[in-house]
Amino acid sequence: MRTLACLLFAAALPTMACAAPPVTHPRDHEIHDADTRSWWHLTEALSGDDMEGRDTGSPAYDRAAASVAERFRAAGLKPAVDGSYLQPVAMHQVDVLPEASHFTLLRDDGGRQELAFLQQVSIAPADNLPATLEARITFRGYCGKEAMQGIAGQFVACFGNRRTGLPLAAERAANARAGKAVGLINIDDPGFTIEPSQWPVAYARTVTLRTGAVAEPPAPLAVVRLGADAAPLLFAGSGVDVTRLMSAGAAKQPLANADLPVRLALQLAITAHDISSPNIIGILPGSDPAHAGEYVLASAHLDGYGYGTPQAGDRLYNGTLDDAAYVALLIQMADDIHHHRLPAPKRSVLFVAWTGEEKGLLGARWFVAHPTVPLAQLAGVVNLDQLRPLFPLRSLTTEGLEHSTLGALARTVGARLHIEMRADAEPERLLLTRSDWYPFLQAHVPALGFSFGFDPGTEPEERYREWYRSRYHKPQDDLGQPVDFEAARHFNEFFYRLVGAIADAPERPAILPGSPFAAGK
Repeated sequence: MRTLACLLFAAALPTMACAAPPVTHPRDHEIHDADTRSWWHLTEALSGDDMEGRDTGSPAYDRAAASVAERFRAAGLKPAVDGSYLQPVAMHQVDVLPEASHFTLLRDDGGRQELAFLQQVSIAPADNLPATLEARITFRGYCGKEAMQGIAGQFVACFGNRRTGLPLAAERAANARAGKAVGLINIDDPGFTIEPSQWPVAYARTVTLRTGAVAEPPAPLAVVRLGADAAPLLFAGSGVDVTRLMSAGAAKQPLANADLPVRLALQLAITAHDISSPNIIGILPGSDPAHAGEYVLASAHLDGYGYGTPQAGDRLYNGTLDDAAYVALLIQMADDIHHHRLPAPKRSVLFVAWTGEEKGLLGARWFVAHPTVPLAQLAGVVNLDQLRPLFPLRSLTTEGLEHSTLGALARTVGARLHIEMRADAEPERLLLTRSDWYPFLQAHVPALGFSFGFDPGTEPEERYREWYRSRYHKPQDDLGQPVDFEAARHFNEFFYRLVGAIADAPERPAILPGSPFAAGK
């Protein structure tokens, strides 16, 4: 608030301008160094309520993208896309509207049970879904190919396994289509406690890239997800012991088929439209003419979920640690180099804030298909996602560690800061495939990503698990959540040094010959 004296003088002298009040930052007392404080201020700017969660294709995302572009310009980065920082990405969005959609179990004995959309049940939206659909339900265990006989015209219910060695979601859907089922019901695995299933879900929305190619759409298949807590409703009256079935599924034990005395009736209100949402890309030219034509790509995703299903009275999914804080770190690094707080790198650096990560790595996939510099000139990718600074940093789970020479470089940088690089101890979570480094590995470009590591049974593990239970893809991932700012500072320094080491390395990084991502594999 302006001071009373200033207001009085301004009233007497209309031409007088009062100085703007100082900006207060409520968590500054928790942060003990200037660089981390500046980084958190950028995080506040990108994930405050006024940014409305930055959902892909929304006006709020466009405002955030314009803000990042301006920050890139102020940090001295050059525009990467025909004089602009924005690379438009063409997309198509399909929504199932909760207020006009219904999921009803119709029992053979005449009973009816309405399932709570987005609370107990959800569906993968698609253009070719029918507005109404009703069919009998048959349970086929893990829905492997051998179990999917005689399913034509039915909903097939499957134990929604997320573990290696049994059919995963894509295989279950393919088997259902091959058997001419009309729908698939994936029942959550309650035993997958390393990353529990999330309910409620924010919304039922599918966003895909518009590539220009017109392909024959697959046969319609309604892919439904059912929460484990709602499974007893599906099996009521069937004679199946649901508790025993769910325990057996969680233990990967054999599951018996069962035709259920119930039908599922769907009534769907579907909307679809084309959208566009940009990646934001800035170039820091390399200081060494011999290497300036090679690029280190440093990236994080700007998009979040926006507004969705309320949780604990809050419907705004701010996405502070996932992933506004790490777009802020890109800006902070560029600004530090611009103001000579960090050395100028020999190779060029592409700073990229991705769109559409939460909708399927769309911005990164678009860039790989439409690169602003040839992929052959990328020396390596360091993508920031899945980072939760909740406890002291002693180790980093490193996605891509064993696939390129970047792994050895990360180990060297980490050792200087007393940070151990570890391979992923929980590969069944499929973290390697779930963030924006993955399209680059698929294109044979060396790439790394990180999450804070922990030892089993420790307090850091409990903090990590609690974050996934309470904040992951929830409104509670906001600016007020617990953050270990010293751990954040420690990681930020690691990131600065790693990007600098890649940029200055005498030898360009390379995919290792034995990696499945090596060219020709």
